[in-house]
Amino acid sequence: MTPQRVLIIDDEPDIRELLEITLLRMGLDTVTAGNVTEALEHLKQTRFDLCLTDMKLPDGSGIDIVRFIQKEQPHLPVAVITAFGSMDTAIEALKSGAFDFVSKPVNLPKLRELIQTALKLSAQQNTSESITPTAEVEPDTGEQSRILGRSEAMQQLKATITKLARSQAPVYIHGESGSGKELVAHQIHLQSPRKEAPFVPVNCGAIPENLVESEFFGHKKGSFTGAMTDKIGLFQAAHQGTLFLDEVADLPLTMQVKLLRAIQERAIKPVGGLAEMPVDVRILSATHKSLEHEVAAGRFRQDLYYRLNVIKLKVPPLRERGDDILLLADYFLRKIAQRWTMPPIKLAASARKALQSYDFPGNVRELENILERACTLCDNNTIEPEDLQLPQAILPNQTHISAIAASLTAKLSSHEALYEDNQSHTTDMDLDENDADPSLQWNPGGSEADEKAIILKALDQTRWNRTKAAELLGMSFRQLRYRIQKYDLDVR
Repeated sequence: MTPQRVLIIDDEPDIRELLEITLLRMGLDTVTAGNVTEALEHLKQTRFDLCLTDMKLPDGSGIDIVRFIQKEQPHLPVAVITAFGSMDTAIEALKSGAFDFVSKPVNLPKLRELIQTALKLSAQQNTSESITPTAEVEPDTGEQSRILGRSEAMQQLKATITKLARSQAPVYIHGESGSGKELVAHQIHLQSPRKEAPFVPVNCGAIPENLVESEFFGHKKGSFTGAMTDKIGLFQAAHQGTLFLDEVADLPLTMQVKLLRAIQERAIKPVGGLAEMPVDVRILSATHKSLEHEVAAGRFRQDLYYRLNVIKLKVPPLRERGDDILLLADYFLRKIAQRWTMPPIKLAASARKALQSYDFPGNVRELENILERACTLCDNNTIEPEDLQLPQAILPNQTHISAIAASLTAKLSSHEALYEDNQSHTTDMDLDENDADPSLQWNPGGSEADEKAIILKALDQTRWNRTKAAELLGMSFRQLRYRIQKYDLDVR
C-alpha cells in the first residue's frame, strides 16, 4: 500500500526536520517547503493527504495556504502551526477553513493525534464520495443523513454540514427551540472522522450548579462528600469524539471560566485531582438564546463566546421550510404507526392544508407532538383538521372554528349520552347518582397528574378491562391505550 503523503511548510529548518522525523516514524511520506511560493508549486503538482503549515512565512502566511487549498483542493485537510498563545490567529485560521491547529512548541503526542484524525478524514474522502448535500436518506436508514428535508434552506444546511464535518473548528449552532439543533450536531459528528468515537450531548441547563464541574471534568474519590469512587467527566467520555453543549448559555459564570481553559489547553483537571490530563474533543454548542445578547448583559463571557463561535450555523425554523412540513408529517405518521403496531394513518387533504398554514412556533418537535395527539383522536385512520387541534388563528373563520369545536366535543364524548351536559338533558332523563361517577368525568385539558389518577381509577373499577374502562371514561380504546403507554401505566 502506498504510504499517505504529507506536505510540511515551515521556514525554520529545525522545525521541518522535527516534523519530518515524526511523520516518517508514523509510516508517512513527506514533502517539505520553506515558503508560500514553493508550497503552492508542490500543491499544484502533487497529490497530498494532509498539509501542515506554519503561520508566519517569508513571503506570506499560513492563511494564504489555507485559502488556496479551500479553493483548489477543498477535501485536503490543512492544519496550521501557530505561536504559543496566538489564539486569535488560530481562530482566524479555523474560520478560513483550516482543519485544526497546533501551538509552538509543538507537543508531539497531540500532533500525532491531530495527524491520525486528519488522515482518517482524508481516507474517508478518497474512498467514498457518497456523502453529498443533496442525498435524501431518511433518518432511520443509515448514517449518511439523519436530516430530512428537500427545501432550499435544508439543502444549504446539509451542504454546510458536509463542509463543517471536515474541520475540527468549534461550531455554534443557533436556532429556535425544537428546530433540531442536536440532530444537526449529531450529523456533523457522523460525517466527521470522529464518527467511530462517542457523541456526547449534555444539556447545560439541566445540571445543578454545584455539580457542573464534577460532571464536566470528573472527580477523584473523597474529593467531596458523597464522592465514594473516581468518576470520569463528560470531556473524558467524549475523548476523540464530539462533546455537544446544548443550552450553553445556561452555564454559570464560574464554570464558563473553567470551560474556556479546558477548550484552550485541551486538558482537564478532575475535581480533587493534582494533575491535568489531555483530552481530544471537538466542541459543538447550541442555544435558543442569543449569545450576543447574553454577552452584552454580562451573563456570558465574551472570551468564551469567541472561542465557541468560531463558526456559526443557523438551523432554519420549520415555517421557512415549505413542503418539508408535509414530508416530515408523513415520516412521523409512519413512525407512530410502526411504534403503535397499527394500520397506516393518513392526513386528509384539508388537514395537510391546515398544517402548511400553521407557523409552528415549537418547530419540528411541535409537529411531532401534534401528530401524535391527532393519531389518538382521529377516526378511520384519517386525520382531519379538527383532530390536529391547531390554534384558532390559522383557521379561516369563526364558523369553521365553531364547527371544528363541536365535532371534537362529539368525538371526546362518545357512547351516546353517558356524559352529556346535564343542562341539555335534565328534562329528558333523570340519572341516578350512582349511574356515573363524577370523579371519572374525563377532562382532556387537565394536568398529567389528574389524567393518570382518572385513568387508574377507571382501570381499577373495571379490573383492568381496557375496553370497559374506555367506555367508562367516554373515550375510544385507542385513546386510552395511547395514554396508558404515555404514562407508563401498563405494569399489570
